[in-house]
Amino acid sequence: MSRIGKLPVHLPANVTVEVTDDNVVKVKGPQGQLSQKVDPDIKVEVEGGEIKVSRPTDQPRHRSMHGLYRALIHNMVVGCSEGFTVKQEFVGVGYRVDVQGQIVTMSLGYSHDIQFMLPNEVKAEAEPVKKGQNPVLVLKSCDKQLLGQVAAKVRSLRKPEPYKGKGIKFVGEELRRKAGKSAAAK
Repeated sequence: MSRIGKLPVHLPANVTVEVTDDNVVKVKGPQGQLSQKVDPDIKVEVEGGEIKVSRPTDQPRHRSMHGLYRALIHNMVVGCSEGFTVKQEFVGVGYRVDVQGQIVTMSLGYSHDIQFMLPNEVKAEAEPVKKGQNPVLVLKSCDKQLLGQVAAKVRSLRKPEPYKGKGIKFVGEELRRKAGKSAAAK
């Protein structure tokens, strides 16, 4: 059995789960609602305060989907009850970030500002910048997959470079730094 797949998903009190006849799992909670189509071979059952995912055989295809769908359902339950947060730090002289509704305006050292439109499910805020600290963009959503995709897209606008570390990085991310030319010449 899959170690992840056989674990039950515990439901918080404020989250409701519904499994339709065509194997679509719908999760509703205070942070929002999500749905996920599950493969017809995988069986999803809601019993008491937990969700159990089971597979019919031990074929490699069924084994891989067993853990996958359990993890996806777990992320939906956590997202609808608590939500997910990603913090990104803008490292560089003159790098700024500003949020107005669903539009994020970033100054990243190019000749122009970059405006990025967020999906409706993702909320953003720019933390107030203290003197000597880098600007931080906070992204929040109940959908972990969409949040990761948006965060990766924002990071791709100016990836951190290995010499000075300038660019957009996740808070707490360790960058692989390289020695410059002066260190190699000595």
